[in-house]
Amino acid sequence: MRTGFLHIAEEIKETKDNEETKENYVINYLKSMITIEDAIEPYKEQKKDLRTEYIENGWLTKEEIWSAVKALRMYQKSADLDAVNEMFDIIEKKFGSKEEV
Repeated sequence: MRTGFLHIAEEIKETKDNEETKENYVINYLKSMITIEDAIEPYKEQKKDLRTEYIENGWLTKEEIWSAVKALRMYQKSADLDAVNEMFDIIEKKFGSKEEV
């Protein structure tokens, strides 16, 4: 069993190494995230342009696009529509219908 100054010095070095490792993980994660965000930025603009085109041409309204996208996201997550409807009913019961708000 180590005791005394050497033991404390080794613990300090180990703590410092762990902190440096965590810092490296944080920096590497952020660098990767920034790279990904930079890469998808043009697609965000395309998505925005697509939405604008559909609205300007009168093909869909903002509300229809919003509803379609929400439905797609729920579908992708295999959402339980009965549970969603139940929560909607609870919210509407508590706060009233949207027209009343």
